Amino acid sequence: MNEAVLDRAREVFDIEIEGLTALRDHLDDKFVKLVELCSKTIDAGGKLIITGVGKSGHIGRKIAATLSSVGTPSVFMHPVEARHGDLGLIQENDLMLAISYSGETEELLVVLPPAKRLGVQIVGITSSAQSTLGGICEFVYEMPVPREACPFNLAPTTTTTALLALGDALALVLLEQRGFTKSDYGRRHPGGAIGRMVTMTAGDIMRDLEHIAVVSPERTVRETIYAMSHARCGSAVVTGARGELLGIFTDGDFRRGAEKDPDILKKLIGDVMTPEPVTVQKDVLVAGVLKVLEKRRIDDIIVVNSENIVQGCIDVQDLPALKIM
Repeated sequence: MNEAVLDRAREVFDIEIEGLTALRDHLDDKFVKLVELCSKTIDAGGKLIITGVGKSGHIGRKIAATLSSVGTPSVFMHPVEARHGDLGLIQENDLMLAISYSGETEELLVVLPPAKRLGVQIVGITSSAQSTLGGICEFVYEMPVPREACPFNLAPTTTTTALLALGDALALVLLEQRGFTKSDYGRRHPGGAIGRMVTMTAGDIMRDLEHIAVVSPERTVRETIYAMSHARCGSAVVTGARGELLGIFTDGDFRRGAEKDPDILKKLIGDVMTPEPVTVQKDVLVAGVLKVLEKRRIDDIIVVNSENIVQGCIDVQDLPALKIM
């Protein structure tokens, strides 16, 4: 029984992979033209309007959301709601992408003539240019898919997967063509962890000098531990007379040192510190900071300027509160 379930599940995967492969192999100059039409629309100050009903509508919403998030202004318009006022979001320089795999979806077809009268250009995305949808649209992008994963070849499965992949391909090609950057992405996601990682810098999340333990190499370990406790941090930054970085001493260093030398509290911190610790500069993005933390498996990164003068310290324990980790 269990093996039969797994076999059927694998078959669904195989059928949908087959559909994606067919769609990929079908890419040609028409896809290039679709990209050009979309890019020209955005350059002219217009937007993309995605419309469809049923499963195509659900995928259309996701496509519109993805396009907008990567720099191509897009909205989803439900065909039924469009007949009751939502056509008002159309501007003459917009481009409408009308999605119907069969090309015969009545609720979609009836709204396209009034949309055209408002001056919008319509691209049909369907299985056949010979469909009714194909006959209405100025340009048709055909996306034939061999078969649905549904045993009756009826329920939209492979076709919706293929449509989703087509939308992703369109969004990401437009992203690159329009020079959309990681910083642009972050500005469109200010409330999420992704946005914070690509817009905030080390300088934004570090503890400044007033909130970390900074000691000279002549201080004892006992004095350094007191400074760390007072600052409520797990490390002390050791600096020279100009504030230049000399080393770091952490809770872990103290525990390991105490195991070897019970008199470590009397030693000078300059003799037991870790020299040349990991550093970043203030303008490094948080995404870069996280990569360093993960790669080096450390809890503290010292922030310095171009002259190696200490500016602050990033404590990994602060990051969850900043909703970064």
